[in-house]
Parts: sequence; structure tokens; C-alpha cells
Amino acid sequence: MSLDSLQEFIAAIDKMGELVRVKEPVRAHLEIAEIADRCMKSAGGGPALLFEHVILENGQRSEYPVAINLYGSMKRMCLALGVETLDEIGGRISEMLNLKVPDGFFGKLSMLPKLAEASKFPPRTRGGKGTCQEIVWQGDEVDLDKIPFLTTWPKDGGRYITLPMVITEDPQKGLRNVGMYRVQVQGKRELAMHWQRHKTGAHHWRELAAAGKKMDVAIAVGADPASLYSASAPLPPAIDEFIFAGFLRKSPVELVKGVTVDLEVPAEAEFVIEGYIDPAEPLVTEGPFGDHTGYYSLADLYPRVHVTAVTMRKKPVYACTLVGRPPMEDYYLGHATERIFLPLLRLTTPEVVDYHMPACGIFHNLVFVSIDKQYPGQAYKVMNALWGAGLMSLAKVLVIVDKDVNVRDANEVGWIVLNNIDPERDVRFTKGPVDVLDHASQYFSFGTKMGIDGTRKWKDEGFTREWPELITMDDATKARVDALWPKLGLKLG
Repeated sequence: MSLDSLQEFIAAIDKMGELVRVKEPVRAHLEIAEIADRCMKSAGGGPALLFEHVILENGQRSEYPVAINLYGSMKRMCLALGVETLDEIGGRISEMLNLKVPDGFFGKLSMLPKLAEASKFPPRTRGGKGTCQEIVWQGDEVDLDKIPFLTTWPKDGGRYITLPMVITEDPQKGLRNVGMYRVQVQGKRELAMHWQRHKTGAHHWRELAAAGKKMDVAIAVGADPASLYSASAPLPPAIDEFIFAGFLRKSPVELVKGVTVDLEVPAEAEFVIEGYIDPAEPLVTEGPFGDHTGYYSLADLYPRVHVTAVTMRKKPVYACTLVGRPPMEDYYLGHATERIFLPLLRLTTPEVVDYHMPACGIFHNLVFVSIDKQYPGQAYKVMNALWGAGLMSLAKVLVIVDKDVNVRDANEVGWIVLNNIDPERDVRFTKGPVDVLDHASQYFSFGTKMGIDGTRKWKDEGFTREWPELITMDDATKARVDALWPKLGLKLG
């Protein structure tokens, strides 16, 4: 059964025993972030937190509670997507990709359940108002200072919306995009939209700016957990995030028309901020911001959003996250993407067995990839393929290993790779786009990437020495010790 709203998600987390309700007065300025950071860095990601008594910048109590770290454990990430393990979703995608029409009438009949499942995914638009529009602020009623947006780090440029679903539309193709970009609050009715140049929302803005047209924007905060996750997922521009969320949920996402914008928004959202960007206006300074790299990203110029309406439920909960030095909540969102998109990665690089982005690599800095090596130089073929695959093109370091290496165990990868490489022979450098948050690259968003071939080397690759065998105990001895173990009185942690 899918979770249809943020509050259903919070109730389910509470039921499973992973929610802590904080009743003490806590400031939205830095204090919530410090508490959340300590929890996120505890074993297993720490509990989800619901702050019931939040103090605003003006010293008054917020009308709205604040939820944070909702996705910050493997159990909660699975709960959000309605699965026991995240690999289940990858399995469903693999089945869809491998669908073939069987012979015979009964064979074709057996396909109907799969086709029926696929037909449920498109979102449905309600008539009238949605739950997210039970309360509507317009004109002088709009006051963003009443919403408990967080200041997360001492040198941040201000308060930020950190877990938004930013909804825009391609002016040429009419395709919707739902992205997750940080948004800085710059006044009671003004925001700064930080969408990086590689993101789809930024592409929509450039097209509208070139045409001299104003751009509608809707920012939903706190929707159903599958939709919110989908906003963070690196989907191709032609894939509607709400369709993908429907696939994850196994039921359609309910949408409703915005009040002041020509966009559809999640009907069950907690808050929706509607507005527009005028390309004729100068850009505004956004930042600095304590980012997921663990460093402050520097202030830069981004578009201003004029807020035309704020809509909300009658008793909304403000949902947010915190980014900074890993591990943080975003690791679990990234891990879900890793598991879900493995089958799609295999479409273009079928030799990939598994891949993993360790927390210390903050997604784009380090990727471990295991492959079923069949011919000489295949590790380099995989490097080049991945550097041409969507946002994987931003990966700073790719480490390629053989299929029997567990890439989800960083210690095992390090041990194997450091044994297997000759640095001069097995390390390659190339230039290309890098993440705009990479402060070490030679140029802004352009720099060098490194690939390491940690696979066993073949004679066909010019390796003439004998390759040694890994040390392993024989099966007969292990079986005898297994039988003896209960009698030894050894308890290992």
C-alpha cells in the first residue's frame, strides 16, 4: 500500500519506532541543524525527527512543526518506496526492460498483468482544489517569514528550502520537470533559485530567457515520499518524475492545477510556493551555502523568483533536510538511486555487475564499478561509457574491479585495487564536465577525471608476469570448523 502524503509517511515511521518527537523549544536558526547532524552521523543514520516547538528568526513560535531526517536510514528509505529491499525496484525495472511478447494466445494473456501495471503510472489531475490548497495566501498575505525555513550553517547566506520539488515546464516540448534544487529565501515574497547549469530546470529557464518570456515556477514541499524521492533522481529529461513516482508507488500520483501558475502540483503536498522568474531582471546573489561536499559553496548569481501565492494544508508539516560533511540523510537518497538505476546503466554497459558510490565520495567524487571482464581493455571501455552516461559524466574518480569484488565494501575494494594496480600503467586521466560544486577543478564545472583499472591484468593486455591467486581456505576445512564452532565457546562480535 502506497503512502499518499508526507504525514502518512511520518505516521508510518512513528509506527515502526524510528521517529523522535522533540517537544523542547528549538531554534530554526542553526539549532535544528546541529541536532539533526548529530543524529545523522550516529549508527544507522539516527532517528527521524519531528520538532514540535520551533522558534522562528523573530523569536516567535512557528505555527508549523519541522520534520527532518525522514529518509535517513535504510529501513525508512525502503518504507518510503514500499519495498523490503531497494533492489526490488531494480528487479521490477529489469522485468519491464526484458518484456518480450510470448508465442500463443495464453502466452500473450500472461503479459496482461505487466502491461496493466505499466498503464497505472501516469499521474491523475483532480478537478477543483487539492488538499494542498486548503489555505491560500496571495498578494500582501504572502509572508515566507512565517514558515520555519532553516539556516543550517553559520556562514550560510540565509534561510534555505532544502527538500523542495521544483516544478517547471519545457517551453518547446511541453514536458514537465520536477527537480530538487536548493532555494534561498530572500524576503517575504522573494526567493533565489539555485539550479546548476547541468540541471533540466536551468535548461527550461535558458530557453524562456532567450525568448524573453516569464517563467512559471511551483515549489512543492512535503509530498508523498515516492514523489519527493523522484525529484532527486537523475531521470532523463523526457521522463516525467510523477510518472516515475507512480511506477515506484504502483499507483498514480494525484495532481491539481496551481492557483496562480499554469503548472500542476502534488495535490497532497504540505506547502506549495507559486511564482515566476522574469528574464528581464538582473540575477541576484545566492549563497554561500554549507553544501553536501562538506564545504561552503560560494555565492554566485542566480534567478530571482517572485512569489505570487503560498498554498498549504490546514495543519501542514514543514519537511527539510540537512547537507554537509558526510554521512548525511542524502546518502540514503543517493543509495536508492544507485540500486534503482543499475538496470538502466546495464542497458548501455551490460558488462557492469554492480556499482557503489560510498558516502565519503559525496556521489560524484568516487564510484566503484565491478564488471564481467571478457576482453582486454574492457575496464577503459566501461570508464568511457560511464563518463558519457547522464550525470555519471560528472564522476571525478571511477574505480573498475572484477565481478567477484564486493563494491559495497570499501575496504575490500581498497585491498583489491591497491594490490592490482601499477599506477603508471593502470591510471588514466581525461577532461570533461565536473560538478559545479567541485571547488578543486581547474575551471568552474570543467576539469579532470581519473579512471583506475583495478581488474586482474591479462597477457593480452601486455602483462607477462604470472598473476597470483587469492588466499582462500578450502571448503572441506571450513565445513569441519563450521561443525566444530559451537563447541569452541568463541563469540565474535
